[in-house]
Amino acid sequence: MRKSGILMHISSLPSKYGVGTLGEEAYKFVDFLKDSGQSFWQILPIGPTSFGDSPYQSPSTYAGNPYFIDFELLMHDGLLENGDYERYDWGKDEEKVDFNALFQNRYKVLRRAYRNGFERDKKEVEKFKKENEYWLLDYGLFMAIKKYFGLKSFLQWDMSIRRGEKEERERYREILKDDIDFYIYVQYLFFKQWRNLKEYANKNGVEIIGDIPIYVAEDSVDVWSNKEIFCLDNDFNPIEVAGCPPDAFSENGQLWGNPLYNWEALKNQDFRWWINRIKYASSIYDVVRIDHFRAFSSYYGIPKGERTAKNGSWKIAYGEELFKRVKEEISNVRIIAEELGVLSQDVYELMEKVDFPGMKVLLFAFNSREDSDYIPYKIEANSVAYIGTHDNDTYMGWVNKADGEDLNFAKKYMNLTKEEGYNWGVIRTLLETKAEISVIQMQDILGLGNEARMNQPSTLGTNWLWRSKKDVFTKELSSKLYEVTKIFGRIPK
Repeated sequence: MRKSGILMHISSLPSKYGVGTLGEEAYKFVDFLKDSGQSFWQILPIGPTSFGDSPYQSPSTYAGNPYFIDFELLMHDGLLENGDYERYDWGKDEEKVDFNALFQNRYKVLRRAYRNGFERDKKEVEKFKKENEYWLLDYGLFMAIKKYFGLKSFLQWDMSIRRGEKEERERYREILKDDIDFYIYVQYLFFKQWRNLKEYANKNGVEIIGDIPIYVAEDSVDVWSNKEIFCLDNDFNPIEVAGCPPDAFSENGQLWGNPLYNWEALKNQDFRWWINRIKYASSIYDVVRIDHFRAFSSYYGIPKGERTAKNGSWKIAYGEELFKRVKEEISNVRIIAEELGVLSQDVYELMEKVDFPGMKVLLFAFNSREDSDYIPYKIEANSVAYIGTHDNDTYMGWVNKADGEDLNFAKKYMNLTKEEGYNWGVIRTLLETKAEISVIQMQDILGLGNEARMNQPSTLGTNWLWRSKKDVFTKELSSKLYEVTKIFGRIPK
């Protein structure tokens, strides 16, 4: 069945408190999706962010981002008063996230909610702990120890706790009990709000496409608690790190810095760590997009200490065996495979065997000098089609910078006119493709330029900032989107 949706991260929702949240504006956005005839809301990873503010570099693959907890919902729940959060400065620019303000002030407010509610909610919190103990207990301990050591990477902790010796873990559980309870309570609050929002979306015919990075952050509870499945030296530093080789878009390649998996160790564990991760993601999302899926076939490893990604090498993973086990254990698993990038024959073979829909990006289609697999007439049904993703420019940003011949090719192919609006012309083309699902970045619906780009790979300090204004989700806009979605048969009957 043909459907469509919108890509916009929670952080990009309007808010008076520095960043989008799981509160009123999120529910209004669900209403906008419904009114627009959209079946999906795609978001970025919802985990806590750390250095660089990237949702793809989180201290936990399981935890929710405390920044997204809505203060007004906490107030209605009797955990806060207006003055507890309105007295802080949350940033001056309504169209950009102020991560420094969030870092300085968010946890102060959440500490007050914890003091007001932990004892009151203890029974529910204990139930939440029991249901999630396989990840939550280590997460609470990791974050409390991290705070104890001045937020330093676990690689700079005392060696005994860096190793995670049982006696040391128990000692820290005792001396840091209050902080551990705080971090657990914050997760309880997050997932209470998250599940309420998801339930509302599902009741209104909107499914959530979640996103999980293939790799985890070096400084994460995932590495600290599961060292045996990563390629680490005796001090637990990565031997090699993840990235992408140089290509037409990046002269030096992309150096991500994440530790690489020890695929032999994963196989010896019957891939339990990955199965648990996908099972959990499938429980909190309706559909799971896995970032950099091609690395389940072969992946690029760069020696630790390199300053670019030029001197890496390709290695083999066991993705076919892993996803055979995933399908055996998780019934009706729904996965979107982000297989973009430098693709080799082994990747095509893996995609054919797992039979997950891949991704097609129209921004890669209109190169006037060479043929592209992303040109609209080549897009097959078993795929998810995008104009662009969070790693790409907006369409109008591309138009303003595109090579003249490429832009003329795009205009001619898609019959783009200024009267219709170039962004609406490419939206029309996207919805017209054979792809079973098409997803449009909210920035492209709004016709925004490069200033609204979400991420520029291999750069720091200017990413993940874009926020939508409060008054943009109008009835006129939803009606216009509904009409074009209906024309191309993407509204379920």
